[in-house]
Amino acid sequence: MKRVALHNLGCKVNAYETEAMGQLLKDAGYVLVPFDAGADIYIINTCTVTNIADRKSRQMLHRAKKMNPEAVVVAVGCYVQTAGDHIWEDGSVDLVIGNNKKKDLISILEDYDKGRKAEALIDINHTKEYESLFVTERAEHTRAYVKVQDGCNQFCSYCIIPYARGRVRSRAEKEIRAEAEKLAQGGCREVVLTGIHLSSYGVDMEGADLLSLIRMVQEIPGIRRIRLGSLEPRIITEEFAKALGETDKLCPHFHLSLQSGCDGVLKRMNRRYTTAEYEIACELLRSVFADPALTTDVIVGFPGETDEEFCETEAFLKRIAFFQTHIFKYSRRKGTKAAEMAGQIREDVKAERSRRLLELNEIYERRFLERQTGRQTEILVEESVEISGISYQTGHTREYCRAVFVSDTDLTGQIVYAVGEKVLENGLLLCKLL
Repeated sequence: MKRVALHNLGCKVNAYETEAMGQLLKDAGYVLVPFDAGADIYIINTCTVTNIADRKSRQMLHRAKKMNPEAVVVAVGCYVQTAGDHIWEDGSVDLVIGNNKKKDLISILEDYDKGRKAEALIDINHTKEYESLFVTERAEHTRAYVKVQDGCNQFCSYCIIPYARGRVRSRAEKEIRAEAEKLAQGGCREVVLTGIHLSSYGVDMEGADLLSLIRMVQEIPGIRRIRLGSLEPRIITEEFAKALGETDKLCPHFHLSLQSGCDGVLKRMNRRYTTAEYEIACELLRSVFADPALTTDVIVGFPGETDEEFCETEAFLKRIAFFQTHIFKYSRRKGTKAAEMAGQIREDVKAERSRRLLELNEIYERRFLERQTGRQTEILVEESVEISGISYQTGHTREYCRAVFVSDTDLTGQIVYAVGEKVLENGLLLCKLL
């Protein structure tokens, strides 16, 4: 039996696909082993979202070959799609498998073993096929990511992903239902619907959209919670927000991608909404849900971003008061329009702007957590941890606050009810069971 080690780089969609490949391998009789020197085959699911991601992908491929020069090193995924012939340059890679070909992993490995071609690639920009992969067995039984969509039609000026993932392709509802039902039977209580551009789910299918998908998952016995991946603010209409509010399994935790709080920068990014439209989306969610957790992403140091434009973003973040803001320094990505723009920002300026927003994030994150004290909350229990010599059980609330509590009974995998007591120094919400 051949021993296979998998390593994932990049987003939650990549992580899902890596799990699915692991399941394919186990079903075919391969033995999964840790990513160390003992494997016969190394499979690295690569990322290409930034130049740094490209470099990390190359480093992991090189590391695998160095650990066992006799092993077959397989490069999979997004970096494969964008690297072209460069992927072969340092001699670390034996086999490449692009996006939409991961489902054929076993037959590709068998063909390679018989001396056939070492490359499995399609023109990802001209396919309408959704790649069917399934994850029905999980090491973590409480929460599962379910990939429902692939590809992106947005073409933001800083982003290479449409070229690596192709156009929007949605997964059939019956496949999603079958996977979620199997996960629920295995003890999963929360599903996270995820995709490359989740808001686009169904645009390529007749009679399907994200709201109908959420309602379908709502009906599955055993699933107690539904959480959504990143959303575009334009999907949050009054009708959509009201419908979400009527879906009792949906967690009041919404990640609305922002990227900049300045209209001029948003336009250069080709983000297709204004800060006013974004703010209305936040207000709609807050009118339907009682103090929902709103989180976002922001890029600092985008080409041409002036001090005044950065200050507009800073002021906007204060006005919206997000639970969490994920800060990224702009990374020049070859092959995107932004890489060729004038006014590239110095690294020290990016670092200072990032520092200011990280400090702001700490303030508003703690404020949100402190508002949870004195409130009844619901916790999906995930594991036991030891903090300062005290044994706690820990999990996440519906708002995705990490909560801890003391109990003599192991409640892992169960949903419990508690009251928030105080916020610990490490940002955990200390609770008392009801």
